[in-house]
Amino acid sequence: MVREEGQLGFRARLLGWAADLALVLYFVFALFPIGWMLILSLKPADQLFSTYFSFTPTLDSYRTVLGDSEGIPFTRFFVNSLVVSVGAVVLSLLVGLPAAYASARWRFKGSENLMFTLLSLRFAPELTVIIPLFVLYQKLGLFDTYVGMIWVLQLVTLPLIVWIMRSYFADLTPELEQAALLDGYSRTQAFFKVALPLVKPGVAAVSLLAFIFAWNNFVFPLILTSSQAQTVTVGALSFLGGDRPKYNLTAAAALVSVVPPLLLALTIQRYLVRGLSFGAVKS
Repeated sequence: MVREEGQLGFRARLLGWAADLALVLYFVFALFPIGWMLILSLKPADQLFSTYFSFTPTLDSYRTVLGDSEGIPFTRFFVNSLVVSVGAVVLSLLVGLPAAYASARWRFKGSENLMFTLLSLRFAPELTVIIPLFVLYQKLGLFDTYVGMIWVLQLVTLPLIVWIMRSYFADLTPELEQAALLDGYSRTQAFFKVALPLVKPGVAAVSLLAFIFAWNNFVFPLILTSSQAQTVTVGALSFLGGDRPKYNLTAAAALVSVVPPLLLALTIQRYLVRGLSFGAVKS
C-alpha cells in the first residue's frame, strides 16, 4: 500500500513537472517574436544580416525612429494613434454605456435582433465597407482627418463596449435602482449614481480592450488616411520601403508602439482583474 501511494505520488509529481515544462515551452514560443524584434531593434545596420545573437547592441534605431531622421514622422504617427484611439474609446463609452444599460433593462420585440445587428458590425470584414467609406470620406472631407478616423473606429469599439457592458448591467439586481427611484432619484440619476459605479471594473476592462482594438486597427488608417492622421500601424511599415528594407527601424517602431497599451494595462491592472472576473461567481 505504501509502495503504491509512493508510485502515485511520483506520477503526480512527474505530471506536474511535465505540465510546468509544457507551460514554459509555450511561454518561450509565444514571446519569441517579441524577443526577435527586440534583437533586431538593437542591432547596428551593418550587423543586421551578418549575425544572429552575437552583435554589439545599440539604441541608434530608437533614436532614428523617435528623431524622425529618416524623413518619416513616426512621432506624429504615434501622437495620431493616441488621439484617434482615445477619442474613439471616449465616444464609444459616451454612447455605449447608456445603450448597454438600456438594452439590459428594457426588452421589447426585436431588441435581440437589434443587438445582433449591432454585433454584426464588429464581425463583418472591414474590407466589405472600406470602398464605400472611402468614397463618402472623399465627398464629406473626412479623409485623413482625426474626426473621420474616430468616427469609423466606432465600427470596432462601439459594438464591443455595448455587448460586454450589457452583460455587466444585466448581472446587477434591478432592486438597487428601484430603491433609488423610490428615494426620489430620476432614472438618469439612478444610472449615474447607482448602476455605473458598481460596474467601474467592467468599464476599465472594456475600455482597455476597446483601446487595444482601436490602436491595432490597420485597414481603416491604411485606406482612409495618407499623412496627417496616419497611425503607427501603417506608419511603421514606412521603414520597409526603399531599395533596402530597414528591419531594425521597423522592429524599433513596432516595440515603441506597444508601450501605450502596455502602460494602460499596468495602470488599470487592479480594475482589470476585477472587471474580467465580475459576475463570475454569483451567490
